Amino acid sequence: MIKKHLKIPSELLSFLRTLHPDVKRKIKAGLREIAVNSTSGKILKDELEGLRSYRLGKYRIIYREVFSFLEIIAIGEREIIYEDTVKRLLKR
Repeated sequence: MIKKHLKIPSELLSFLRTLHPDVKRKIKAGLREIAVNSTSGKILKDELEGLRSYRLGKYRIIYREVFSFLEIIAIGEREIIYEDTVKRLLKR
């Protein structure tokens, strides 16, 4: 399988630096997994149609496939990530 390039916004990279090393390790492993298998995340519906969510315990990686790369939209805890993602997309 072909590994896809990940496009991660700088604010998400800054957020990742603040996380506990164990959480950071899990998220990096998740990013590697979706780079290799972009369909491994759950397809989202309604306001988040066209996006996928990859589950990592209580954290989620929200992403979408754009041409030959994957755009990481958001990374965060399940309780708030979906609402925050909708707000972020509306700002664009």
